[in-house]
Amino acid sequence: MKTAIVYYSMGGNTAFAAEKLAEGMEADLIRIRPVKAYPDKGIRKFLWGGKSAVMAETPELEPFSFREEEYDRIILGFPVWAGTMAPPMRTFVTENREKLRGKRIDAFACQSGSGAEKAFAKLKDCLGGQELTATMVLIDPKDRPKEDNIRTIEAFRGGQE
Repeated sequence: MKTAIVYYSMGGNTAFAAEKLAEGMEADLIRIRPVKAYPDKGIRKFLWGGKSAVMAETPELEPFSFREEEYDRIILGFPVWAGTMAPPMRTFVTENREKLRGKRIDAFACQSGSGAEKAFAKLKDCLGGQELTATMVLIDPKDRPKEDNIRTIEAFRGGQE
C-alpha cells in the first residue's frame, strides 16, 4: 500500500511528526504551505491564526505535487488552531475532496492544549462525511519530546495493512 503524508506545519511539531511517521514506511511527504505565511511569533500569531481558523478560511496554497491515483492511504497532518485544523489543511481538503473520496484517510493532529477531537470532526465534515480510518493526537512532539510520542507514532504507522 502506497502512502502519502500531506501536512501543514508552522512551528515544526507537525513536520517532526510527519517525518518520524514516514520513517520505515513507503510514504511520500507532501508539505503544504500558504502563499501568504502566517505570523509565527507574538500576539499576531494567535490573533491572525485563530481568526483564520475560526472563520474557516481557505488560504491560497503554494504549488505542490499530489497525484492521488498513486496512493491507497492518505495521512493528513496538521496543528490544532482554535479547536480546528489549521486553515492550509482546510484548503487542501476542500480543493481535493473528490480526489480523496474512496481512499483510506487517516489523520494526526499536534496541539499544545486540547481540541484535536473537535478538529477531527471538522475534518470529517470537510471531507463530506468520509470516515477517518485512524487518528493520532500528539502534544508538541518536537518542542516537548517524550518516549510516549515515539511509541504513539510507531503504533499509528503500524496501522497500515
